[in-house]
Amino acid sequence: MKTLPEHLRFTTGHCRFGGLLLAVSDDGVAAILLGDEDAAMVADLQQRFPSTTLKQDSKDLEQDMQALLAYVDHPLGRLQLQRPLAARGSEFQKRVWAELSRIPAGQTITYTELARRVGNPAAVRAVAGACAANPLAMVVPCHRVLRSDGGISGYRWGVDRKLRLIELERELAAGSGA
Repeated sequence: MKTLPEHLRFTTGHCRFGGLLLAVSDDGVAAILLGDEDAAMVADLQQRFPSTTLKQDSKDLEQDMQALLAYVDHPLGRLQLQRPLAARGSEFQKRVWAELSRIPAGQTITYTELARRVGNPAAVRAVAGACAANPLAMVVPCHRVLRSDGGISGYRWGVDRKLRLIELERELAAGSGA
């Protein structure tokens, strides 16, 4: 696992799903978080990076925030950020996140199928844990994972948001012929 950055710069914005926080380190985008209030998202960021100094930097991060907001409204294409994604996690988490990124917008997968795809069919709970630890909301689409019965399960940023994200993606995918 990568060591935690000493400093993170962040900015917040607001989208159809509530608040949005973008945080970057020298390596790239370390976190994209959803929430209801800026203060709660900043607290979540500090909890994820406990020894890291946080600095608000709306000016330098404005272009990436605008790209992120555009992606939130139309999540079918690729997110075009100036910086690479630099999520920190275990090798297993990174495998899960990489596999999640292969699921097309408008489609869903079960935790069981995701565990099979990462090469460890018995690791359903570990896969769910990797989804819960995902620091890149929407970009690593853990909202596309459902229970084995097809039902909606928990989502770090709220089940209501998960449902709305899935509905938006399905509508857009159906409209694009994807």
